[in-house]
Amino acid sequence: MKHNLAMLRTYAAGLIRSWGKQKIFCVGLNKTGTVSLTSALEELGVMVAPQKPAEQTIRDWARRDFRRLIRFCRYFQAFQDVPFSCSFTYQALDLAFPGSKFILTVRQSSEIWRRSLTRYHSKLFAGGAVPQVADLKAAQYCYPGFILDFYRAVFPMDGPTLYAPEMLRAYYESHNASVIEYFRHRPADLLVLDVSKERAFSDLCRFLGKPVLDKPFPWANKTDDLVVPGAPLRTASLPPHDYVSGEFDRPGIE
Repeated sequence: MKHNLAMLRTYAAGLIRSWGKQKIFCVGLNKTGTVSLTSALEELGVMVAPQKPAEQTIRDWARRDFRRLIRFCRYFQAFQDVPFSCSFTYQALDLAFPGSKFILTVRQSSEIWRRSLTRYHSKLFAGGAVPQVADLKAAQYCYPGFILDFYRAVFPMDGPTLYAPEMLRAYYESHNASVIEYFRHRPADLLVLDVSKERAFSDLCRFLGKPVLDKPFPWANKTDDLVVPGAPLRTASLPPHDYVSGEFDRPGIE
């Protein structure tokens, strides 16, 4: 009952605050500053969607079925993380929500991103070692096995090649190149953003038509701040994981 009430409040608040506003989709990969971007958007008064409901549509994404995700997006203004950071999602959302803004967060290089992702997953799922299939299968996030489902759906690798450096670098470069190419003739709709750059916050403000804030970009979700393995994940600010099968997915709820 408490989860249902919390769900209703979250979706009602999102719908009220986001009604009629331009959608904003962060299509950068995880560990490119997406959580920092969330903090910046919230500082600018943008209603950012809770993360878990969308994450749990990963099996839909694997089938390229975006119907539930599109219904979810009607309730909020801005979105980040899986599956918004996955290939094909931005094309579907561009068609579903014409006139939206897209932000591609990037790191200084594919190798820096690769090291950051591997270190983050190692600390989160495998006690500091490079995670193996069993580690991802046992990870308690969204639902048991979600991390492995996500990894197998998104990354072109498995088993001993899960975190192969050359494959991860190639994936990062391919994803970014595909996004940039898709928007090549619509430069006003895409912002390529490195949140570590001095003018990143002001660039974001200009892109969104907000008053320019000449200040450092918020820095969030540092790997060093993670809880140790075995401790609960820091998800208190996120809605209950059963939102994915909640109100927005019922017939008649659009």
